[in-house]
Amino acid sequence: MRLKDLAEHLGLSQTTVSRALNNYPEVNEVTRRRVAEAADSLGYRPNASALRLATGRAGAIGLVLRGADELGPHMSEFLSGFGSYMANREIDVLVTTVASQQEELAAYRRLAASQKVDAVVLHSPTLRDERAELLLDLKMPFVLHGRTDIGRPLAWLDIDNTGALERATSHLLDLGHKRIALFNGHKGQTFSEHRELGYLAALSSRGVAFDRKLIVNSAFTDEIAFRMAQSMLELRARPTAFLAGSMMTALGIFRAIRQAGLELGSDISMIAHDDVFPYLNADNMYPTMSTTRSSMRHAGTRIAELVIQVLSGKPVGDVHELWPVELVLRQSSGPAPG
Repeated sequence: MRLKDLAEHLGLSQTTVSRALNNYPEVNEVTRRRVAEAADSLGYRPNASALRLATGRAGAIGLVLRGADELGPHMSEFLSGFGSYMANREIDVLVTTVASQQEELAAYRRLAASQKVDAVVLHSPTLRDERAELLLDLKMPFVLHGRTDIGRPLAWLDIDNTGALERATSHLLDLGHKRIALFNGHKGQTFSEHRELGYLAALSSRGVAFDRKLIVNSAFTDEIAFRMAQSMLELRARPTAFLAGSMMTALGIFRAIRQAGLELGSDISMIAHDDVFPYLNADNMYPTMSTTRSSMRHAGTRIAELVIQVLSGKPVGDVHELWPVELVLRQSSGPAPG
């Protein structure tokens, strides 16, 4: 099927159909959905070579990762959503791996100079991210997965990490817990700093003293969480509850709790952040895991849509999405012992 055939079927101009398929902001949402549904049902796929020739685009989006640490389950889920959306539009995803921050900056300069990609996705931002500043200076379009504050307009999608941790911590405080450990990401990363703000706000609102010894900042791995939780459970005033930054971290904490001869949900409570891994279901754990929940795969799909919108001319200052995070209570969070 040609674009002309699809346009005639819909009773629209070829220009309108083309702009709808490419998410141009001047096409209203009703028309865009109507065109997309008709294209799917009739099996229409734009000719990638013709599209690139007409637009001058490379037909690829870039993603730069720092080594094996960033090629874990979270990135796998993100790429599942992002890559599927782009593949359906015959847009390639170019993944580059580097070993350091300086190599990452050099990779963005190469991508801009070579014109191999039309845009990039910037992930794991810091509070003031120099990568975002560089991409703006290079005039390389991008969408940020997360947030940063560099004093310039940016396109971004983020989840409400502060609100999520404030709600989770408040729930544990309601259950009588005072010694609540936070297993967080690396210092300086925006999501980690926002989560800590939510945690501290909840403690402060209840007049509960903050103990720096109860915060861990590290990569989200089972092994690191296991060792750090072991150390905390040996403290004279041990924590009675844990906030785990990911389901991988939760597994390590759970192992430490069991090794100490304690029972999750009665002796110790835990709430984990769940990126909704299909192979690690909080409902299937025993006991079932209380979570703050937001799908990394859905975020990948939505960021792919936002990248197309930015490339289609939507002002980056209008591309801001802050997603709420669901708190799902299950068996792992119970009243404080004693």
